[in-house]
Amino acid sequence: MEEVKLLGFWPSNFVYRVIWALKLKGVEYDYIEEDVLSNKSELLLQYNPVYKKVPVLVHRGKPIVESCVILEYIEETWPENPLLPEDAHDKAVARFWMQFASPDRSPTFNAFFLLPTAGEEREKTIKDVLETLRTLEEQGLGDKKFFGGDSIGLVDIVHGWLASWFEIIQEMVGVKLLEPNTLPRLLAWVQNFKDAPVIKDNLPDYNELLAHMTRVWS
Repeated sequence: MEEVKLLGFWPSNFVYRVIWALKLKGVEYDYIEEDVLSNKSELLLQYNPVYKKVPVLVHRGKPIVESCVILEYIEETWPENPLLPEDAHDKAVARFWMQFASPDRSPTFNAFFLLPTAGEEREKTIKDVLETLRTLEEQGLGDKKFFGGDSIGLVDIVHGWLASWFEIIQEMVGVKLLEPNTLPRLLAWVQNFKDAPVIKDNLPDYNELLAHMTRVWS
């Protein structure tokens, strides 16, 4: 059996990206929980000396870092149950949507995390986030069940943070954008994603995640 380890931190949506991909591929792995906020282990510093962050996938003793890089590595290393299209153009389109509006790349979402309680900046940020999500819905998802069609792929995995983490952020800032009258298809996608057995069985507890995020943001 191949040696596969995952260094993670339970509230991190980036770690869950890797968990979901490994589960969908049927890859067995050992999970190592890291205390990234106050006590990073020597193992983490050894495997990711540049960013000192999780997730870190260790395969045959060699580390791979950064969640999207890890996802691509998983797809290439374990081609069974493909998570990207076979066609080169379709694959390029999927990679575009993987990068679009990802929370680690989008200043719009960063502003939403720190939404002011009132004022023009608050209204502008809400409008910008809604427009970004609408673009994702209309041009990325369309009328499909999942971004790639009838089954979960890497685009769904990257945007999987909308299924719990974004819901909690909405609750924290007091603004609900994922609603039937504003983003009906994206809301339906969220439910389809959460209902998939691999996802349903591998999500953090909502209340525990809410408590953690409230504590960190306060």
